[in-house]
Amino acid sequence: MLEVTDEGPSLPSLQLLASVPAKAVACAPPVGERIRFAAHWLAALLILIAGGPLMLALAGLIRRDGGPATFEHYRVGRGGRLFRCIKFRTMRPDAERVLCSLLERDSALRQEWERDQKLADDPRVTPLGRKLRRTSLDELPQLLNVLRGEMALVGPRPITVAELRRYGRARWHYLSVLPGMTGLWQVSGRNGTAYERRVELDEHYVKTRSAWLDLMILAKTVRVMLTRDGAC
Repeated sequence: MLEVTDEGPSLPSLQLLASVPAKAVACAPPVGERIRFAAHWLAALLILIAGGPLMLALAGLIRRDGGPATFEHYRVGRGGRLFRCIKFRTMRPDAERVLCSLLERDSALRQEWERDQKLADDPRVTPLGRKLRRTSLDELPQLLNVLRGEMALVGPRPITVAELRRYGRARWHYLSVLPGMTGLWQVSGRNGTAYERRVELDEHYVKTRSAWLDLMILAKTVRVMLTRDGAC
């Protein structure tokens, strides 16, 4: 059962996306990119088949509080296309209401949210959710996004429409490729990395991406998952 956390981007957000040139949306990826995605798609399918029993077990544990096992949130994909990024739910079912209340009451938390788009010590996260986040297992459902052609295994981290403005000129690099389940940010300190540095890492990845770099990032991702380095 899927839960959508919002009805969609606001009017200002849609106006921001409307500024994306038509050629960025319409142009087809080059042959090399299509071959790269085919490899990612096949790997995602194999991982999903192998990890299916684990994902079903996790879904059952998450639903014990009465909420859905997964949630979807809008992210910006290649060429400015919006898609619903899927994750295992790691927060309370009433997370959005709790967040609004927290930000209204606490100016320090509001500044932290505006700066990082997340809270270091988030009271909305459930005990099981913290474990899933530390191991990155909450992102396993994104394999479905890969199979749907909305994401790749490796790429820039998927961002919201509101975050796109913060990317400045680097947004054109972001919009030129599929966002990834993992990437340079996830293996370079993750939540200990400043937002500006995240943008630099995404831009650097797009400029230097290769099959070898993807393999290196995937190998480092396994290490980060095992050591929980940089996880929240």
